[in-house]
Amino acid sequence: VQLQAFGGGLVQPGGSLRLSCAASESISTINAMAWYRQAPGKQRELVAIITSGITTNYADSVKGRFTISRDNAENTVYLQMNSLSPEDTAVYYCYARRYSYVYWGQGTLVTVSS
Repeated sequence: VQLQAFGGGLVQPGGSLRLSCAASESISTINAMAWYRQAPGKQRELVAIITSGITTNYADSVKGRFTISRDNAENTVYLQMNSLSPEDTAVYYCYARRYSYVYWGQGTLVTVSS
């Protein structure tokens, strides 16, 4: 499975962005899809995850601000990010897991700055 992430960019504090991750094949059999992020000088961390059963889970730092969703018909997972702060600045990576296989997309940079 190839994953292509896009939608990053520069946004002012308090603004919103929507990231998209398009898969090269059907995601209906993918057990979980997620967004991770890595800020400069920090380890990669899980931001949000959604299972094939549409169960979601979020990092405490983004709960109530970010929403992950998946569209199986479009083979795409989304991350709606609201009320962005400079602490959200990072490279965001798309992730997929099918049984024991893990796939990563290239990162998309999100910069929150005035």
